[in-house]
Amino acid sequence: MSKTTTTKYDVAEHLRTPEEMAAYLEACMEAAPDDAAFIAKALGDITRAKGMTQVARDSGLSRESLYKALSGERNPTFSTILKVTRALGIELHATAQPV
Repeated sequence: MSKTTTTKYDVAEHLRTPEEMAAYLEACMEAAPDDAAFIAKALGDITRAKGMTQVARDSGLSRESLYKALSGERNPTFSTILKVTRALGIELHATAQPV
C-alpha cells in the first residue's frame, strides 16, 4: 500500500490576477462580514500573492508590521487596511443595505 502525501493548501499561490484577488476579498467579506481578523487574514493572503516586500514598499509600512497586522491574529487599524488596499490596487466600496 502506498502512502499518500499531502501538502498545505496556500490560497496565495492561486491568486494571480487583480480580478481574482478582488473576488477573493469580496467572498471573504461576504462570508464573515463582522470578523475583522478574518478579513485581515484575507488581505494577508492577497499581499503574499502580490509580494510582501512590494506591498510594504508601496504602502509605506514595514514588512514586519504587515505580517503582524495581516496575520489574522489581531485587528489592524483602518488606516493600515486603507494603505494595504491602495497598495494592492483594490478599492473598497460602500452600498446601502435595506433597513
